[in-house]
Formats: sequence, C-alpha cells, structure tokens
Amino acid sequence: MSEKVKHPGLWTLLFTVISLAWVFPIVLVLINSFKQKVYISANPFSLPNKESWVGLENYTRGIELTGFLSSFVWTVVITVGSVALILLCTSMCAWWIVRVNNWPARILYLLFLFNMIVPFQMVMFTLSKLSDMLSLNTPWGLWIIYLGFGAGLAVFIFTGVIKGIPQELEESAMIDGASVPRIFFQIVMPIMRPSVISVAILETMWIWNDYLLPYLTLDLGKYKTISIAVQYLKGGYGSVDIGAMMGCLVLAIIPIVIFYLVCQKYIIKGVMAGAVKG
Repeated sequence: MSEKVKHPGLWTLLFTVISLAWVFPIVLVLINSFKQKVYISANPFSLPNKESWVGLENYTRGIELTGFLSSFVWTVVITVGSVALILLCTSMCAWWIVRVNNWPARILYLLFLFNMIVPFQMVMFTLSKLSDMLSLNTPWGLWIIYLGFGAGLAVFIFTGVIKGIPQELEESAMIDGASVPRIFFQIVMPIMRPSVISVAILETMWIWNDYLLPYLTLDLGKYKTISIAVQYLKGGYGSVDIGAMMGCLVLAIIPIVIFYLVCQKYIIKGVMAGAVKG
C-alpha cells in the first residue's frame, strides 16, 4: 500500500497549507484596503484597528482617481467579446480539424500547438506596430488579437473532446436532413459543454487580469482596462496611493472570483475530457 493511502491526513495537511499560501495575498489586499496609507506601509500584516480603520474611503478615492467605472465597463467588453470569439471560432476549427483529418488540417493543428509555446516577448513590439497600422487599437480590435493568442490552448482541448464524440451521431443527423451548422450547434456543442465552460474560465481569468497586451495595443487616451487604470495611482518620484490601489484591486478581484466559484466544477471535467483523447 502506498504512503498516499496510508497517510491521507498528511496529504490533506500539505494541500491545505499550499491553498492558504495562495489565498493569503488576496486576504492581505482585502485587509489593507480598509486601512490608512501610513499604516499599510508601516505594518501591512496587522488587522485594522480604531486608528487605522478608514472604512470605504480607499474604495471611493480609488474609483474617483482612476475612472474605475469606465475602466470596468471596457474590461467587461474586452473580456466578454474576446472569450465569445475564442469559443466560437476555436470550437468550429477544432471540429473541422478532427473530422477532415487530412494533411492541411494536421499542419494547422501543429501551428496551433506551436502558438502555445511562442513567448509573447518575441512578438510584442511587432504586435504594437501592427495594431496601429491595422486599426486594432480598440476594444473590438483587441478581440481579434486575443483570439490569436488564446486559440492554441482552446483548439488543443477541443480537439481532444471532439475525438471522443462518436461520428455516427453526426452521420445520423445528416441522413435526417440536418445542415452542417445545425449538427455542430445542436449535437456537437452540447456534448462539448463542460470543456467549453472550462476554456471560458481559463480564458476569462487570463484576459480579465492581463495588463501587457492592452497596454501595448489600446489607444490609452480613449480606453483603459482595470489593470491599466490602477497604475495611474502611481505619482511622481515613485509615490503610490497604496490605500486606493488596494481598494481598486479588491473591486477588480470580486467579479472574477465570483465567476470562478460559479463555474469551477467544470474545470477538471472539461480539461480531463480533452486530455484523455488528445
């Protein structure tokens, strides 16, 4: 019998400690968002007390100084549009790759895999120039850019899932007179649902928290995401309104945490479905 079976309590303790280590920074940000700036700098690990407590002042000041509400709206627009485009395009592409299965499809699949391993730093400066030349420096232009960078992982997972779907289901529907779009959206997509939700969660968490890609491509005079807006709390000579920054960070974290908690049960199921047949 393995040690894992003999001592399950040790593994539970180990993973509990690791989980707390991951959660602790978030808790620290939440605690400090209710403290005055001087107390955050002097003792960031202490709980708020009568002297340091400022209530919601950091939140209101952060919203006012950063234009948080406008940045929040643009972040939602960019995230929702990008994820929807990624899910639609990559799921159809993966279906075509698996069902056609000829040499152009296999080469295309390899290109998607190659896309996963190319470092972003190799293309960041070229991308910045191209986004201006092609007028992609808008939130909807950013949808296309995110599609390019997020397609590799999505296609990899979806192809594994589609390989496990019996082709006889699609052939039966075709014999009954179903069109290709109807076969895909009414037969294939419902079966892929756990993996679609898994990819949606992973892509949403990435796009929502991304700083570098919007910073390099967006016209910052008109559009700012939350990650970019928070940086405007930095003043001259390295000064930072750390209290307002903590408040903004908490507001930025809340939507993505809620989204993750609602959908997290699909992550393992969806990723495993893609990995087993991939």
